[in-house]
Amino acid sequence: MTTMNNFVQLIGRAGNDPEIKTLENDRKMARFRMATSTYYTNQKGERAEDTQWHQLVAWGKTAELVEKLVKKGKEMAVSGKLNNNSWEDAEGNKRYSVDVVVNEIMVF
Repeated sequence: MTTMNNFVQLIGRAGNDPEIKTLENDRKMARFRMATSTYYTNQKGERAEDTQWHQLVAWGKTAELVEKLVKKGKEMAVSGKLNNNSWEDAEGNKRYSVDVVVNEIMVF
């Protein structure tokens, strides 16, 4: 069970075209957002949607696949791990974010 300590799977749509950066040694990094939606019936009996947004990052060969395959609106499945980040902004406020570090991707 140790391989499931920090594991996430998402199915959704790309919210934007990926931002690709080439780092030293030609290693690539891709950043993009993904929307996942769930549907339910609200108290009025109407169908309702709850959409969550996720920040994704991919490295190396996975980033190269993202660059080739992912475009805004494309449906996909990803698996990876969660990475927590914290920093201080220009005003000295503590900020937090959570990225999904993608290690596998399937584009439909």
